[in-house]
Amino acid sequence: MIQNNSDSPSISGETDSIVEHPLNVTRLEVTRLGFNTSLSSEQRAVLLSAIGDPDDRVRAGALGALVRLSGKEADQAVIEPAEVEAAWRAAQVDQSPNVRRRAAELAPKVRDLLIVLVIELAEDSDETVAEAAAWALGEMVGEQYQREDTALADATLERLAISHKDALVREACVAALGARGVGLATILAACSDKPAVRRRAVLALSPFEGPEVDAALQNALTDRDWQVRQAAEDLLGIDAERQGKDDGDDGADEDASQDADQLGG
Repeated sequence: MIQNNSDSPSISGETDSIVEHPLNVTRLEVTRLGFNTSLSSEQRAVLLSAIGDPDDRVRAGALGALVRLSGKEADQAVIEPAEVEAAWRAAQVDQSPNVRRRAAELAPKVRDLLIVLVIELAEDSDETVAEAAAWALGEMVGEQYQREDTALADATLERLAISHKDALVREACVAALGARGVGLATILAACSDKPAVRRRAVLALSPFEGPEVDAALQNALTDRDWQVRQAAEDLLGIDAERQGKDDGDDGADEDASQDADQLGG
């Protein structure tokens, strides 16, 4: 489990006592507050308090509302960026995977968020959190991130795309590598993974060029899974008839067979 960071910024002093003694609110109430263009002092206190609510659904909803109110989706920011970061950091180490997963999903929208914090979520013991974090890393690109941090993100995604035990996490990592335009060797290796990962790997080849990419796409044209074949045809601009699609989905059988092997072994 990710450990709490004692150096993390805290929510502003005027609301610290509120968070320590959360008010009784519902997820719907905090979600609605996130769509307001302005907040009264009472509404603001309720929203910040909800970060410490006993119900993980309320905590997750409150984080989403805070991010929305501080970002470009709001007509004007009514929550300070420092307060959002403090709330996000609290969610990152929350005991509930539902809250940590929501933190991962919202990470690309949190202003000036350190990418290393999302990398930590990609290593989460809960597969759904790790999958969401991998997706988020695929969105967190640009000059605003430190070169060392982006290199660490790339390396983490490459490692997890090959070694993670969960296919959904591997798939998300492969997709993120394609979105970031890095990790060609890893993406090519993923073209031999389970069908769902292979499909994503073929699509992740789109930013790349070269003989090895052409060879992988040509090989995908004869894949047992019709969706892998279709992805390759789309990238190559082939409009040939896809008769294999009508012959049944061998890839689905392969998925079931591999899942059965994992359960049995």
